[in-house]
Amino acid sequence: MTGLPVTMPRRWLRVRGGYAAPGVHASGIAPRLECRSVPFEGDLEAWQRRIAAADQTRSGFDLEDEDVFDLAGHDVVYRRFGHRSAGVPELCEQWLWVVGGLAHQLLGTVAREEYADYCDVFESVAETFDPEPTARSA
Repeated sequence: MTGLPVTMPRRWLRVRGGYAAPGVHASGIAPRLECRSVPFEGDLEAWQRRIAAADQTRSGFDLEDEDVFDLAGHDVVYRRFGHRSAGVPELCEQWLWVVGGLAHQLLGTVAREEYADYCDVFESVAETFDPEPTARSA
């Protein structure tokens, strides 16, 4: 999609709120990728605190990993956490950036049982981060 700061997988389907992996999934929940960018007057730590507070409201929230490092030439907060959706245990991988007055969040969500099949896909999308995208194709 034009204007996204990441490149979504080619065969994934555009759905409400993001993209979903095609096909039938044993868990009944399709893996999803969502990317949002909003104006933000703050730094990466402030964005991290804001998102972390919101994530605490997820059913069965359990933070498994959190780190700050350089990715695609920009500081990023990476978080992996579990929660439940419609009774299904899920894992999320989340990347947070603040660049040029915009806060960006990339969120990959998958049923816990299918995580190993999709974690590399999520990471490869995060590695395409570009805060000044030109016309991109999905």
